[in-house]
Amino acid sequence: SRANLRASPRPQRSPAVVTSPKFTMASRATMLLLLLVTLFVAPAASLSSDMDEAKNRPVSKVITLLKDMLTQLEKEAEEDEEIYDKLACWCQTNDKEKTKAIADAQARIEDLTTKIEELTAMVARLGTEIKILEKEVASNQDALDKATAIREKQLAEFNAEEKDLLESISALKSAVTVLSKHHGGALLQAMPRSHLLSIAATLQHLLQQHASLLEGVLSMSDRKAAAAFVQSPADYFDAAPTFKQSYAPQSGEIFGILRQMKETFESNLSASQKEEMQNQRAYEDLKAAKEEEISAGQAQIDSKTAELADSQEKDAQAKEDIDDTKTSLGADEQFLMMLKEKCQMTDKEW
Repeated sequence: SRANLRASPRPQRSPAVVTSPKFTMASRATMLLLLLVTLFVAPAASLSSDMDEAKNRPVSKVITLLKDMLTQLEKEAEEDEEIYDKLACWCQTNDKEKTKAIADAQARIEDLTTKIEELTAMVARLGTEIKILEKEVASNQDALDKATAIREKQLAEFNAEEKDLLESISALKSAVTVLSKHHGGALLQAMPRSHLLSIAATLQHLLQQHASLLEGVLSMSDRKAAAAFVQSPADYFDAAPTFKQSYAPQSGEIFGILRQMKETFESNLSASQKEEMQNQRAYEDLKAAKEEEISAGQAQIDSKTAELADSQEKDAQAKEDIDDTKTSLGADEQFLMMLKEKCQMTDKEW
């Protein structure tokens, strides 16, 4: 046996197997087991050449166990390497993704900041423009209301003046008609006293009512004749005629005064009606222009109000988006910082 032991060549040591680029704890254990296997296998091989007998020896069982452990450790070393590769890939992938997410968030925050500034300026501008338009519309409406009030006053005054002139003209027509039927001395004396009194009353009333209108129309002699007739209608025609009255009897003088007053009233009525028509046309033109301006201004107010509401909504949404983006950015930055620390720590410990 000793001769066999001496004759048996000493087995070479198996080289250490490193399955990971990192020198792990599993690698160290594997090398230790390899050393043990080398120590046990060499003496066992030199003790006996009978393999069957060697298998039944206790040392052989230990060797087999060590080999199994070595195989298991090598497997675990390979698994550790795979885990390390996966961890490194995870670190790299998340680092890249979060770095990109942070850059995207920062760019979005910059864009949203610009957008918010633009929307804020637009909201302020639209608010100012709406206030200006509202003042313009209110001013145009006020001008239209004042013009309407003036027009209503003018129309009321015209209607009253027209009614008065029409009544005056009608009364003068009646007086002229009555006098024309009884023109002449004998006929005037045949005229009922009530008619004369009615004509005198009409003349007196019209002279007082339209004194300003008749200013400069009736001469002083006309006014004296009218006053004498009004004071005593029946006696006026019974009086002896003067030198002038011999050529123009009293009835003719009163007849002329009444007719002149009637023509004056008719002329004034015609002028008032023409003026009323001009005033009405002017008001209608003003009203149409103001209503168009009011309508256009209100349309702009409605449009800008809708635009303002839309801008305010977009501004609020942008502010909400920027808050959410900043929150997300903070979370991503925190995660990336922790990721780098964790991955660096794991890389050092591996």
